Amino acid sequence: MSALGRVVRAGVGRRRVQTLVMTLTTLMAVTASVLALGLLVASRAPFDHAFAAQKGPHLTGQFDGTKATAAQIAATAQAPGVTAAAGPFRSLSLSLRTGSGSGEMSGITMPPLTVVGRTDADGPVDDVDIVKGHWITGPGQIVLSSDYAAPDVQPGARFQVMDLPGHPTLTLVGYARSVGRSADGWVSPAQIGALTAAGTAPQYQMLYRFASAGTRAQVAAGRSAIVAAVPAGALSGSQSYLTVKLQADGSTAAFVPFVLAFGILGLVMSVLIVGTVVSGAVGAGRRRIGILKSLGFTPAQVARAYVGQALIPASAGTVLGVVLGNLLAVPLLAEASDAYNTGSLTIATWVDVAVAAAALAVVLVTALVPALRAGRLRTAEAISVGRAPRTGRGRGAQRLVGRVPLPRALSLGLAHPFARPARTATTAAAVAFGAIAVTFAFGLATTLQGIQEGINRGTSGAVVVPTGAPGSGPVEVRKPGSGPAPQPADPAAVAAAIDGQAATRAFYGTARTELSVAGLAGATTVVGYQGDASWASYPVISGRWSTGAGEAVVNTRFLEAAGIGVGDTITLTGGGHTTSARIVGEVFNTHEEGMEVLTGLSTLTRAGFDVSVSEFRVDLRPGTGVAGYVDALNTALRPTGAQSFANPDNGQSTTIVMMNALIAALTLMLVAVAGLGVLNTVVLDTRERVHDLGVFKALGMAPRQTVAMVLTSVAGTGLVAGVIGVPLGIALHRWIVPAMGHSIGTNMPPEDLAVYHLPGVVLLGLGGLVISVAGALLPAGWAARTRTATALRTE
Repeated sequence: MSALGRVVRAGVGRRRVQTLVMTLTTLMAVTASVLALGLLVASRAPFDHAFAAQKGPHLTGQFDGTKATAAQIAATAQAPGVTAAAGPFRSLSLSLRTGSGSGEMSGITMPPLTVVGRTDADGPVDDVDIVKGHWITGPGQIVLSSDYAAPDVQPGARFQVMDLPGHPTLTLVGYARSVGRSADGWVSPAQIGALTAAGTAPQYQMLYRFASAGTRAQVAAGRSAIVAAVPAGALSGSQSYLTVKLQADGSTAAFVPFVLAFGILGLVMSVLIVGTVVSGAVGAGRRRIGILKSLGFTPAQVARAYVGQALIPASAGTVLGVVLGNLLAVPLLAEASDAYNTGSLTIATWVDVAVAAAALAVVLVTALVPALRAGRLRTAEAISVGRAPRTGRGRGAQRLVGRVPLPRALSLGLAHPFARPARTATTAAAVAFGAIAVTFAFGLATTLQGIQEGINRGTSGAVVVPTGAPGSGPVEVRKPGSGPAPQPADPAAVAAAIDGQAATRAFYGTARTELSVAGLAGATTVVGYQGDASWASYPVISGRWSTGAGEAVVNTRFLEAAGIGVGDTITLTGGGHTTSARIVGEVFNTHEEGMEVLTGLSTLTRAGFDVSVSEFRVDLRPGTGVAGYVDALNTALRPTGAQSFANPDNGQSTTIVMMNALIAALTLMLVAVAGLGVLNTVVLDTRERVHDLGVFKALGMAPRQTVAMVLTSVAGTGLVAGVIGVPLGIALHRWIVPAMGHSIGTNMPPEDLAVYHLPGVVLLGLGGLVISVAGALLPAGWAARTRTATALRTE
């Protein structure tokens, strides 16, 4: 080993505390950075690759044929910003029932589906990928989308068209995937005409690709250009590919904003702490530097020695951080790997390499500045100058604090930070970032708890009473000879039994059905509420909760998918019936990927839809035992044939549980790094002041006074850092939480953003003080145990 290598190795071994601090700091920053960038890349890769390969549509438009001709619709391909278009294709909503060739699935009525007439699977936009069977070759054939929630039937099965007299049949010849989910099924153009009932207004579909479509604003601009190219009201609905992308990416994308925030915090702390460690090593090793130079080391060699002492622990932390980041990503990527039937997703190799290289480059640049300063030191000056602060530094602060009526040990501690202002400022910044992390984590955890409670409102109530009417559950397949199906209970009789219980505080009923929404492909789940459900309503983002017939509330994702806003009207179609509802509110509802429509049951029944209450949810008066209430209610329900049970649904979302665990782990790592930064600073200060400590001890300073002096030297700095860090942590929370919501396609309720209150803010403000004192405890104990004679002999 060369002489330079021995110097580097000796420096790393001698400064074990500093080595540990740099290793853990780098580990934390690299772990969070690998996790954030890896999740961002891996969760988006499947959809992006499939979308590019299949020339997916940036916008799918639905046109009313009574307001625009096919020629006018086709002319929208020349609208500004449109680079490619396909269509117009005739489309309609159908209701099918499985027939012969469906095995045990025979006789099942399928959810409404949007069917489009297309000649070929390929085209300038939206190349449909055949995944089973083949494309349409003649009349009477249909290809279903692999994303459509159909019964498990194979090609060759027959479907009856329930919307037409005589129930004509269609033969399933294959399954296909449209990356933009432009339709639920495809038939030939001639077939679409045969399936259209007399007097039905023609509907057309157009598929568009835009020159710029990377953001919602750009897609909206393209849509506006299309709207301007056709008569008013001709575009009856539209679907942005960004909505489909959000559905495909799943909840993995929600992790990216806050993990990225922790990664940036860790990276900044790495810069601060590595700079402090290397600067402290240079300051404490001046005499050693002088000896090295007197032995023939050049300035470049001295600089390389100190850079090497930083790079070795940083390299170890980088390797461990890459490994830990990849391990933490495994459970988070499991959901994204199923989006397009890809294999198991992992962090891309280039992400590991890029993050590792960037981390080491940051450490190199940070360490290089004090290392070059060490190389420029003159040999004689380095040998002759001690490592204590220069005379005069902090004298004014000592005199000022000395006038305060405090014990001398405390006044010495309070004045000490002014002796090393640059080091104090760096330590304060590291503690402030720790306080930011704690404040941010507290707010994020509180927000996630509020989100969980909001999600649970969809399954609220202590008691559930199913009526047996068709709901949202799986289709029951009854085998021949199994007897008649049980008859649903009368909802009115069930409601009367619930209302007759003295312990009932409130209750409401829900009916679920699947209908077509103009402009959206596929069936949309519509939930009809009977009774006052305001006590169990989802958190309102904007507008208000639905209170009457003809009103509905939906999630942000639905509004963006349909290209509408609060105040607009949607059209619901199914089973030969049509109704409209005005959107009066935007709510936080993630069920059905945020694509549910929530409305009053009378909105559906007045239009003739065959729906009835499938379950009631009951809230109990305070102090009521659930078991006793269920027994009493079941006695009253016996004549109706219904039965109640305790609500089992108000559990914890696995995604939120994983988020909370990850937040706790990253926060603990950041706080530990901040505490280690304080520990490193106090160790440097204590070693530099060891002779002063000996003098103080000789003059009668007791061990507990020594501990108090050392802790006080960082307490003020920590308190100020905490006061600075808390408002910055609150600002970070208000920035990251909406970004998390946008990553999964929803805005956030105001109540889940306003989570900081005065008592909690005051306690969070003390976080910097706690971090500083905790980091200084060990070196304070070491200083108290140091013998007077040993300290006096040390310089």
